[in-house]
Amino acid sequence: MNTKRLSFWEIWNMSFGFLGIQFGFALQGGNMSRIFQTLGASKDDIPLLWIAAPLTGLLVQPVIGYMSDRTWHPRWGRRRPFFLIGAVLSSLALFFVPYSSALWMAAGFLWILDASINISMEPFRALVADKLPEEQRSYGFVLQTLIIGIGTWVASNLPWLVTKMGASNEAGAGEIPQSVYLSFAVGALVFMASILYTVFTTSEEPPTDLEAFERNKRDSRGLFRGVSEITTFIAQMPRIMAKLGAIQFFSWFAFFTMWSFATPALTEHVYGAALPMEGSDNYFALSAAYNDAANAVSSAMGIYGLSSMVFALFLSVWASRRKLDRRMVHLFSLVLGGVGFLTMVQWTPESAGNLKLSFALIGIAWGSILSMPYAMLSSAIRSEQMGVGMGVFNMFIVIPQIVAALGGINWAYKTFLGEEVIQTMILAGVSLIIAGALNLLIQSSDMNPEEG
Repeated sequence: MNTKRLSFWEIWNMSFGFLGIQFGFALQGGNMSRIFQTLGASKDDIPLLWIAAPLTGLLVQPVIGYMSDRTWHPRWGRRRPFFLIGAVLSSLALFFVPYSSALWMAAGFLWILDASINISMEPFRALVADKLPEEQRSYGFVLQTLIIGIGTWVASNLPWLVTKMGASNEAGAGEIPQSVYLSFAVGALVFMASILYTVFTTSEEPPTDLEAFERNKRDSRGLFRGVSEITTFIAQMPRIMAKLGAIQFFSWFAFFTMWSFATPALTEHVYGAALPMEGSDNYFALSAAYNDAANAVSSAMGIYGLSSMVFALFLSVWASRRKLDRRMVHLFSLVLGGVGFLTMVQWTPESAGNLKLSFALIGIAWGSILSMPYAMLSSAIRSEQMGVGMGVFNMFIVIPQIVAALGGINWAYKTFLGEEVIQTMILAGVSLIIAGALNLLIQSSDMNPEEG
């Protein structure tokens, strides 16, 4: 385990690649439902079309974590080869997503995109634990969150920005506007450039006993050995991972609901501009109103990235000087995010500007979700298992999304809240509040096993 304290810029450089990763996630989260609807998907079909994203995470992240734990290259290190491979594949997928001409193509590109992002993302979490001593890990994860917030805000505003710069935001039936094409192209460029920046400005230390590392790597080769080690880790996971898993379930159920339904729910309820049926009277005028509303929703969603950035900046200053109560920070942050979702139902076309306030509260929850669980968990995992540990932990991110995509969202909101699609945002709010309350199950001995 590394005990050398790193400077702000060393931590910034090793985390900067998350800017590109978040460009990919934000463009995906803010625009894929819009693309699916444009290509003919109904609102009820959207979660199932999104299932590619969590399924790839479920399969890819533990495997990539296991592989990165057993990788060492004298020049490229342990985690950086995976950053680079994921960046190349993600940039290509981002560029081609808007060129989908059918729903199956869009879903296929989403599958490729999410798998590629996961190849880059999982080793970034492990890198913080690799390089930072325990007392700097909260700071390191929070700084990652700051960069993620910047990426979310900028990428979410790209469709609006390129429209203001002259790109067309209008399109015929079944066609994707030029503004979306350009946004995804910019995202592909930023993704590649930011990952390359981290790869070339960050070094990794070799294993303490390289000979023993190589011997262990040879002994652990093979698919069945890898599956066995991942399964053993799951069976013997630290108790805090199980408790955080329950929190993660409700947290990520809420955010998957937002990514799937925010565009149809808010364009319809807040802006009064649902996507018109092909052949409707005044189709082009109604379609233009929908695309303008979709841009406005994407721009408002960007506020949660900006808010998470400000929140992360505050936490980074605090964590650099004194200890954080990670559990209580996470509890209150998730509850505030839940309140943000609950307020959405009251906004109308006349008060649409208040959506930014709702998303600002959601951003506080997002900033905490991206840092506090990892900071609480990292001290409970042995350094030589950090990659597979973080990969397994990320399964608690994708399982709730799979549940949501396979009908969990539609069943829950229609059964308990009503048929209107805006009720999905209420469902997200309730989920976040439950996640916040579950933090009360965590004890200090869970975060510091040597105290237990």
